[in-house]
Amino acid sequence: MNLLDLLFIMLLLNSLVVKRRILRKLMTRKLVMIRRMYMPSSDSYSSKGKKKSGADGKQQDHYALLGLSHLRYLATEDQIRKSYREAALRYHPDKLANLLLAEETEAAKQAKKDEIDNHFKSVQEAYEILIDPVKRRIYDSTDEFDDEIPTECAPQDFFKVFGPAFMRNGRWSVAQPIPTLGDDSTPLKDVDNFYNFWYYFKSWREFPHADEYDLEQAESRDHKRWMERQNAKLSEKARKEEYTRIRALVDNAYKRDPRILRRKEEVKAEKQRKKEAKVRAKQLQEEEAARAAEEERRRKEEEEKRAAEASLQHKKIKEKEKKLLRKERTRLRTLSAPALSQHLLDLSEDDVESLCMTLGIEQLRSLCDKMDNKEALERAKIIKDARGYNREANEKKIDEANEKKIDETNKSQPNGSVESNGNILSSSFEKKEKPWTKEEIELLRKGTQKYPKGTSRRWEVISEFIGTGRSVEEILKATKTVLLQKPDATKAFDSFLEKRKPAVSIASPLSTREEVQGVSTPSKTENTAVKTSSPGDSGKTASSPVDVASSNGVSSSSEQDVWSAVQERALVQALKTFPKETPQRWERVATAVPGKTVNQCKKKFALLRENFRSNKSTA
Repeated sequence: MNLLDLLFIMLLLNSLVVKRRILRKLMTRKLVMIRRMYMPSSDSYSSKGKKKSGADGKQQDHYALLGLSHLRYLATEDQIRKSYREAALRYHPDKLANLLLAEETEAAKQAKKDEIDNHFKSVQEAYEILIDPVKRRIYDSTDEFDDEIPTECAPQDFFKVFGPAFMRNGRWSVAQPIPTLGDDSTPLKDVDNFYNFWYYFKSWREFPHADEYDLEQAESRDHKRWMERQNAKLSEKARKEEYTRIRALVDNAYKRDPRILRRKEEVKAEKQRKKEAKVRAKQLQEEEAARAAEEERRRKEEEEKRAAEASLQHKKIKEKEKKLLRKERTRLRTLSAPALSQHLLDLSEDDVESLCMTLGIEQLRSLCDKMDNKEALERAKIIKDARGYNREANEKKIDEANEKKIDETNKSQPNGSVESNGNILSSSFEKKEKPWTKEEIELLRKGTQKYPKGTSRRWEVISEFIGTGRSVEEILKATKTVLLQKPDATKAFDSFLEKRKPAVSIASPLSTREEVQGVSTPSKTENTAVKTSSPGDSGKTASSPVDVASSNGVSSSSEQDVWSAVQERALVQALKTFPKETPQRWERVATAVPGKTVNQCKKKFALLRENFRSNKSTA
């Protein structure tokens, strides 16, 4: 045998193996198809194919055959064995042979014998079923049972109706013993345990169905498995129906149980009570909050009222103090007017004003009391002394403040820098910002106009243009504070009144010269002040305005309109002291101006205002 023959044989064997496999697959498919075609349907299997106990096909009573009808599912295994022995001895064919002799014919004897044998076989079958736990459970599940569920009952009959129903259905419970329904006095804890048991009830009951398939009639293993699945579906359906029935029993009892109803009412009443208590607590809380808010509001109103009263009282006191201060200042100015008019001891109006502005009410009153009933020279001395004392006191206060600041700085600085810091502070205290004069303000205004915005090094150029050594910081500050201020008409009018110098009055109508500081100078108003006689009145002398009187003895209006420098200064100061809103202003002004009435003060004020307006329009 050569190599080619071996290869041929191998190929032939492989082809045979492949063909065999293909044939096997084909045969398997054909068998499956045949099985599907000839598989009996569910309708072909019914209760007719199942075994039935008894000769006539009816299900026999196993407990009755063994004499255990009074016990039934409660019978124990020992009782079943004992009953079976007794029944077997009683119904054994050998024990009943004498009954055959009583029959006359052979047919009757044969019928009697068959009856005895069937009965004995039934006893044996009953014993085999009842002694086996699985078969007995199936039999007990199909035993006669009252499945009725109570639906309606009177409240007083609840325990009579539902108690036996629970006891009947308790036979199917896996857990034994089952709890009882109890009575109306049963504690609620036991009642809850009872209903919990039945809501989670577990039954051992089997549910053999009339349409179940007999597994002994299965033709094959697959057929048997199919029967088992069909039987399981029917049993599961029956088991669900059983649990639905038990749940309906428990629900009906729970809805009508007087103990549960009573507890529900109590719970509902408790909830209502808590709700009402919560509402009441909320109302009390709201009332308390409203009361607290009302008290807080009243307290704030009282505090605001007290604060307003205190503020009003403080304002009244301040107003009173201001009035007293204005009164004392006016009194000081009035008392110092003769000394100022006579220029005694080089006393100026600025000295009097500085005292008026710096001294308090008591100091002004004391000073005015000292000056009262004194001559002009003595008043001037008193004012000078007060001025010097006030200046020394102010300087002393400034020195004390500077020393205090230096001490505080020395405490906060190290020891090595105390001296230098002290020098710096002293120099800073000595160096104060110099006020701007009118000439500097005018130069600043012209410089800002001459060198507008965009000029190179504008503020340095403006500083050189002013030429007074003002720094750029001072110029910037003055530009924001001085140039941007709007002129006040009242202040401008007051400054006009201060600048205005009254006309020099002539002491005597006959004199043509005016004495100024002991030097006589020729008067320029001689011709206007002295009346010359007319050519026809050569023998008469000229009369002065002071000597000329009206025919009724009243001085002329020209004499009354003459104002001295002291009177004009007193008028200007009184106008400042008593503003427009002051009650009875002109009476107070006339009181402050010596020798002038209210009408004269008003006329002079109108004249000064007209002069101010005319000067302002021409400027």
